[in-house]
Amino acid sequence: MSLQYMGLKDINGPLVALEGVSGVAFDEIASIRLDDGTERIGRVVEMQGDRVILQVFEGTNGISLANTRTVFSGKPLEIPLATEMLGRVFSGAGKPIDGLGPVFPEKMGDVNGQALNPVARQYPRNYIHTGISSIDALMTLIRGQKLPIFSGSGLSHNKLAVQIVKQAKLADESGADFAVVFAAMGVQNDVAEYFRRSFEETGAIERVAMFLNLSNDPIIERILTPMCALTAAEYLAYEKNMHILVIMTDMTSYAEALREFSSSKGEIPGRKGYPGYLYSNLAALYERAGVVEGSTGSVTQIPILTMPNDDITHPIPDLTAYITEGQIVFDRDLDQRGIYPGLSVLLSLSRLMKDGIGEGYTRADHSAVSNQLFAAYAKVQDARSLASVIGEEELSENDRKYMEFGRLFEEHFLKQDFDENRTMDETLDLGWDLLCSLPRNELDRIDDKLLDEMYDPEKAKRFTENNAFSEIAAPEEK
Repeated sequence: MSLQYMGLKDINGPLVALEGVSGVAFDEIASIRLDDGTERIGRVVEMQGDRVILQVFEGTNGISLANTRTVFSGKPLEIPLATEMLGRVFSGAGKPIDGLGPVFPEKMGDVNGQALNPVARQYPRNYIHTGISSIDALMTLIRGQKLPIFSGSGLSHNKLAVQIVKQAKLADESGADFAVVFAAMGVQNDVAEYFRRSFEETGAIERVAMFLNLSNDPIIERILTPMCALTAAEYLAYEKNMHILVIMTDMTSYAEALREFSSSKGEIPGRKGYPGYLYSNLAALYERAGVVEGSTGSVTQIPILTMPNDDITHPIPDLTAYITEGQIVFDRDLDQRGIYPGLSVLLSLSRLMKDGIGEGYTRADHSAVSNQLFAAYAKVQDARSLASVIGEEELSENDRKYMEFGRLFEEHFLKQDFDENRTMDETLDLGWDLLCSLPRNELDRIDDKLLDEMYDPEKAKRFTENNAFSEIAAPEEK
């Protein structure tokens, strides 16, 4: 028999306090019944003796101190789980909002997830094909990895997220089931509609489970959104043996909701006002990715966050970089020049790509091409810095070649149409076309045997003549 508690001691923002409560647990769910017969859901977030603080998902407007009745369920928040979640759209709290009725559960899942034994984790290998050259070649996404995207306000990260969902697939073509769980937190109505419409128009919605939390939804639901999405992903991956790609945008909205919630609890703020447990909260989400023994499935994460004022040292990207295995960083200068996706090659990396590329995974020359493109583009930045001081006309012949390589690299390798889905062979062949525009003695990251096989300056000359000068004119010629 469950006890029913009459009245509340205090209401503060999204929190309510009860006294004289016993036998409840942290994260337990409670039903809060109002005078008008409506019911709201609360979660235990703090306990002090017989005093319990509840977080009300739907907000506390209209709640009475005197006549409210509270019943504790004895269990944490659970959502229904089934393979039919694919192709459906849910609220941030896991409730269907697509008008197709409830999900008939194969089981109920605790949104807090289950702790994975580190010993049971397997090292991630095999890459996920995105069809985007800069990602596939230079910052390869490995199955089971957590690889965040650091963007900025107004940049095209939403467009990139849609393209990844549309084009992502398993690289080995093994016939294994692949699906996407997409979680959007604190987004405007037009952005949410853009995601939904884009997935429907491309047919990708059939293999996507969407969790949408709008900017006018309660912040408590925003905190739950990634937890619900990851619970669905873990079920599909570890119990249904599917390979799941989880895309979560925007983690900055999640962190700000956490800050607002912490402030309402009266907690002492930490760096830039965020709670001291921001790191552990982010880690609890990001570490719900990987490959585990006993299942052939995997969970791969791409969290997307907008850096306030483009500051990569801000607590959210800073802590995210500590936890995850690399980062993909947007470059505002490239984006403003019309280069999509404008990714900063030199600030981006994938720490696990070295073990998921090469012969047997992508192509034997992948590592060499990637290393040489990085090295050459770094020298491009040096040449541009020098040119800004002495002028491009005063550069050496070698530096001018690097300047031209940089223009070609940005306009033909980094720049890509939204509907362009390049294969790995096309991407690496394009990389060779660009590298061959440099003198052979500058390609010091590639061994001589491979250069003898692949280096062809005539091929680069034809590529340059056909593509470069017609599209990349000098500034005074445009």
